[in-house]
Amino acid sequence: MTFAVIKTGGKQYKVAADDVIKIEKLDAQAGDIVTFDQVLMVGDTIGAPLVEGALVAAELLETKKQKTVIVFKKRRRHNSRRRNGHRQLLTTVRITEILTGGKKPSVKAAAKADKSEAVAEKPAKKAEAKAAPKADAAPAAEFKDDVKLIGGVGPALEKKLAAAGITSLKQIADWTAEDVAKFDEELNFKGRIEREEWIAQAKDLIAGKAPRAKADKE
Repeated sequence: MTFAVIKTGGKQYKVAADDVIKIEKLDAQAGDIVTFDQVLMVGDTIGAPLVEGALVAAELLETKKQKTVIVFKKRRRHNSRRRNGHRQLLTTVRITEILTGGKKPSVKAAAKADKSEAVAEKPAKKAEAKAAPKADAAPAAEFKDDVKLIGGVGPALEKKLAAAGITSLKQIADWTAEDVAKFDEELNFKGRIEREEWIAQAKDLIAGKAPRAKADKE
């Protein structure tokens, strides 16, 4: 099987047809055909530094944030400790062709057809995701709609949320995975929304349960 070594995002990858790899974020949409012209090697042919006329084509599958990586820093004898979370944004692609001799990708039409189908399916999935919270149990007759009741949210974070238009527990309870990623990046929360389970806390508070922070003290 023919393989190639490509360079993208400052890293090198050994690939073959139908391989699925994760690379640094690309500015393209799901279903697009992307090409890599920095080909360092094809089979037994080694570039100097690139293989002339070689091209690797791939279909972009998705671009999304990966799992949170915890970064812990400690300075000895300074009583200094920092714990941050980082979620890298990566693009997943499927290698479709390894081309030589200046040939161009031959799967453009199929990619466009797949893209149109994906766009048609997305609105239905979003509608189902938004309809799901409405099927949950009705809110308690009386509950204090205060985002500061969520464990880990104080006055400073309340101001950040208000500036982004988030002022109620109901809004947080209705967040989707896309909303979580959006606010985590825009407000620089460093993964604390998922780490501290804000959505679950908001739903519990709406249902009339005691704030989690208070329950922990008890």
